[in-house]
Amino acid sequence: MNSVLITIAVLAVLGCSLAVILYFVSQKFKVYEDPKIAEVEAELPGANCGGCGFPGCHGLAEALAKADDLSNIGCPVGGAPVMAKIAAILGKEAGSAEPKVAVARCSAACNTRIKLAQYDGAQSCAIAASHFSAETGCAFSCLGHGDCVKVCKFDAISIDPDKGVVVDDEKCVACGACAKACPKNVIELRPKGRLVQGKNRRVWVNCVSKDKGPVAMKACKNACIACGKCAKVCKFEAISVENNVAYIDPAKCKACGLCLNECPTHAIQATFPAPPKPKPAPAPAEAPAAKAE
Repeated sequence: MNSVLITIAVLAVLGCSLAVILYFVSQKFKVYEDPKIAEVEAELPGANCGGCGFPGCHGLAEALAKADDLSNIGCPVGGAPVMAKIAAILGKEAGSAEPKVAVARCSAACNTRIKLAQYDGAQSCAIAASHFSAETGCAFSCLGHGDCVKVCKFDAISIDPDKGVVVDDEKCVACGACAKACPKNVIELRPKGRLVQGKNRRVWVNCVSKDKGPVAMKACKNACIACGKCAKVCKFEAISVENNVAYIDPAKCKACGLCLNECPTHAIQATFPAPPKPKPAPAPAEAPAAKAE
């Protein structure tokens, strides 16, 4: 009986001693966390999409709580309303970041590209790109196996057999997951553009091929051939031609649409119809012949 009591007493003393040691160790090495981080995280949508550039919503909440300026940090899913609430919690001024949307810069339509091969491997763009350039003559084109569709958590991307990759502007939150998943880098996050009559106006070059004009045109009739006509007609110096492909800078583009009529291959796309071409000025009337004296 005495041995049992002794054992219990020893275990009790040992347990109390270890509890005291653990308490002091926890106080010594505890990490302080700003209570505002939990408040900020509660306001975030919890998508954990990584579109903000941080590992999940908790990582974004920590960055927001520590940042002095919120203009360069934001949640693409929550947008301006969520950032306004977070700014009020932190007592800081919210940034006014321009909303963006994913844009697939490849026509990738079956009626514009000629198939040269048939791919029968795994239906994955990442796997196909590792050992297969493309079913067509364009090695820069969309592979069409839907890796971007699989990673999109907002059901904003679909693949149309005739139109290629289609992005729903209303559902897209510009998280960037689709752009990271595309091994061909044909998806780009671009500003939605200024709102006119309830529709965002934006213009982009629907091609990323770096092949020379004749080669690109042979692979796809809507390819950019780097002719430079669009750059010449642009009044805002928003278009540049590098590596055999044109690019429209969204920061300079005013969405006037003049370049749409100049592109001979219709590689430039827009969310609005092309403006009508100006009518040629009438030829000046000939002066009547002077009467002979």
